[in-house]
Amino acid sequence: MALISLEDLDGLDDEQLDDDITDNPEPMEDDDNLLRHWQAVASTHQVSVPADMTGPIHEMARNSQQREQIPFAQVSRHEKMGELQYEERAYPAGNWACVTSGEKLYEQSISMGFMKLMRFICKDNSKGRYLGMTVPVVSHIRMMEDGKAFEKDILTAFFLPAEFQSDPPLPSDPDITIVRREPFRVITRPFFGTTTEETVSRQIETLWEILGMNDDLRREDYMVAAYENPSVPCRRNEIWFIRRQL
Repeated sequence: MALISLEDLDGLDDEQLDDDITDNPEPMEDDDNLLRHWQAVASTHQVSVPADMTGPIHEMARNSQQREQIPFAQVSRHEKMGELQYEERAYPAGNWACVTSGEKLYEQSISMGFMKLMRFICKDNSKGRYLGMTVPVVSHIRMMEDGKAFEKDILTAFFLPAEFQSDPPLPSDPDITIVRREPFRVITRPFFGTTTEETVSRQIETLWEILGMNDDLRREDYMVAAYENPSVPCRRNEIWFIRRQL
């Protein structure tokens, strides 16, 4: 998923990440450097990063090594000649922060959605504190009636860290909602590189070719899970097919 993410800043020196920077109302040189870096990355997705993203960028950069994996149970794993074809996973019920964006391009929608979630994660919430990062960040795609093109609105979802599952913080942004999702199961296959509507559509076609006809899986919507950011040359993503409720 072509997200604007915290790892874009991983290569920068720790000295640039002053602990008080997010609370400093006056821009500093390091603020400008980090913001310009993000703006350069965002421009490849035809997205603009506003100056008020400086605080969240610094907050996530300082905590870039502290990430929580979304819990799941592996149901099955299928390989061919030693190469993973797909696996099935069961994800538990849990609270997700969700935001929907309907930009012209898929990568614009998920980028704009994630910036909103970044603000929520980085103190723009009822707890008034940094919440912590979980991976993957998931985008939910709905298909047009022809089953080929994506609907315009893309939902981007962030699984709340374990610490906040029982007492979810409230977002300040009215566009973000906390959604309690019931347990679900997915067939998942990894892929690497960019995530645009074209590349994601190709991954959907590939997995259907591997699976063949399967009425137990939904065709009207899919998920894309992103573990890394656009600056990683061969970043890890997954396509998720959703199993119908039994």
